[in-house]
Amino acid sequence: MPQTSSRTSPSRRSLLRALGGTAALGALAGCGVPAAYVRPGDRAVTDASATDHRLTWANWPLYIDTDDKNPNRRPTLEAFGKRAGIRVEYVEEINDNDEFFGKISPALMNHQPTGRDLIVISDWMCARFVRLGWVQEMDRAHQPNVAKHLDPLLRSPAFDEGRRFTVPWQSGITGIAYNHRKLGREIRAVKDLWASDLKGRVTLLSGLDESFALLMQGNGVDITRWTADDFHDVCDEVQRQVGRGQIRRFTGNDYTKDLVSGDVLACQAYSGDVIQLQADNPDIRFVVPEEGAELWSDSLMIPNRARHKANAERLIDYYYRPEVAAELAAWVNYVCPVPAAKEVLAADPDKDTAALADNPLIFPDETMRSRLAIARDITSAERVDFARRWNKIVGL
Repeated sequence: MPQTSSRTSPSRRSLLRALGGTAALGALAGCGVPAAYVRPGDRAVTDASATDHRLTWANWPLYIDTDDKNPNRRPTLEAFGKRAGIRVEYVEEINDNDEFFGKISPALMNHQPTGRDLIVISDWMCARFVRLGWVQEMDRAHQPNVAKHLDPLLRSPAFDEGRRFTVPWQSGITGIAYNHRKLGREIRAVKDLWASDLKGRVTLLSGLDESFALLMQGNGVDITRWTADDFHDVCDEVQRQVGRGQIRRFTGNDYTKDLVSGDVLACQAYSGDVIQLQADNPDIRFVVPEEGAELWSDSLMIPNRARHKANAERLIDYYYRPEVAAELAAWVNYVCPVPAAKEVLAADPDKDTAALADNPLIFPDETMRSRLAIARDITSAERVDFARRWNKIVGL
């Protein structure tokens, strides 16, 4: 995730730094540890929301609007508290998906409360929680705004059809960023990364879950239903490009430094980063390749044994009010999961704020939307072997 602004988090799209963590995750999520799975009837406790007007929300750092004069104040969250009469303990404790999984998994697998009523993690990790039965199904009767305003592109990912257990907090696009002035031409397709004039000036993301989908799309693969053969084809291609010196290195979020310095001319990138980079350098462009790009989300979930489920559902629905979603989008600059917020931003009296409504990296236009897809996640049965091969290529 972005590192280029005080408004953005350096860790939201965490990378898989070592096989150990993913191997443990795959083992837990598989059939080899039946006790890890929690049946539907064992997930809830008596909800105290009606009499205990509070909730605890764990999120990533710098992933919510703050007051320009006082970063400890969060305007939309304060407005919810006044409107709903609910006190929210907001904890910025999620710095890495795997790390947070390790932090709360002992409680969840042992049918214990986590002390959190609401969490935000990346969809590929959400898939693990859903499969393990570690999160509760939400009551859409308590969430009319979610039902009405959630972007159709995000409504039914393969891991959570109908979004019964998850609701997107913010979304983004994994595509290609490049320096148009220094390169002297446009990039239109994934295969353009392998051009001779980019030799040694390309970076790819090191994290398996962050990188594979876009590269598959470059091969013409439908990432909603990719196969093991598709994955190994990508690995073969990347291995070839490493061998010929095309790829400078594999990166986490630090790819932005290489792009800004000019050491790299083109790279895998996140749309939210590029919005921030363009503020200082308009020569940096972001492209959704002709073959398509991955649309991803960091999503809200209510973990098992949460004591304030209805309060959490109410807060989620509040953020799907178009005027609230617009205020949040104006601050975080990611793809807004509430398309109706575009009209709200367009009507803002501040010209800079109103201009955000026309930014396709916040509100993708129809051409861009037609090229976006949510990737099928890597299953627990696939993860260990896939991570082993990918990490060997990347050098993790």
